[in-house]
Amino acid sequence: MTTLAPPTLPAPQTLAARRIAELGPRARLCGLYDALGAPLYQDLTTYDDYETRALLAGVRAAGGPVLDLAAGAGRFTLPLLAVGREVTALDLSADMLDLLRAELAKVPARMRERCTVVQADMSGFDLGRRFPYVLLGTTSLSLLDADGRAGLYHSVLSHLTDRGTFLLTVMERGDTDGPDETAERLTGVGGTRYEFHEHWPAGAAGRTVTLLPADPPPDDSPVPVCTDHVAVVDLPRLETELLAAGLTVVSRQLLTQPGERHRVTLLTTEALR
Repeated sequence: MTTLAPPTLPAPQTLAARRIAELGPRARLCGLYDALGAPLYQDLTTYDDYETRALLAGVRAAGGPVLDLAAGAGRFTLPLLAVGREVTALDLSADMLDLLRAELAKVPARMRERCTVVQADMSGFDLGRRFPYVLLGTTSLSLLDADGRAGLYHSVLSHLTDRGTFLLTVMERGDTDGPDETAERLTGVGGTRYEFHEHWPAGAAGRTVTLLPADPPPDDSPVPVCTDHVAVVDLPRLETELLAAGLTVVSRQLLTQPGERHRVTLLTTEALR
């Protein structure tokens, strides 16, 4: 099944761990998708990035409804609605779906009426209908273990129309000599500045991400610190699993520049015939 993991402290030697230690009892550890972390994650969401554009381009070949798995607060759902598609947005996190509903409340009724919101586990669901397109974004696959991925593939196959397409993206480490830990400052949609830390040693089976406000208030008020350990599924293993499940890769599109730390690939797959 999908795992919404509890907060995982970063390794003690990392800058992220030192920043948490500096906050002391003020630090309120949370996950990226729970009630405390979801609003921070949503504040950093962009609806106009390379992955969103690539997925939207991938569904333009034919009409019909789209199933957006691990839809969260609507990173792909909202742009799809904006271009006229009917979307079923499925996610396990009630907190993320609450944010999606809040975003839907802001859009015109004609867009909102084309969206169906479903709380369900992407590793095993039954919606009673089929879709010409099923989407799954970058880090979402990492929420599943091997059994969960097998359940995902089975569920996807049972929801694809004849000649339907399953589009998913996978993130791998793209450089070989970069640092184990990176830190950057990002500004959210609401103007809040954040520190985003990533600890990802080359060759590691997972990476730890930490998100916290860059300018916490000077008083003793609590400071949310989102931490999560994200598994890594490499492309060869993923393609082997897909083929064994009955899905064949018909195209691969590299969405990032060669040598970047994050190598993101879009896979377009169809059911084996």
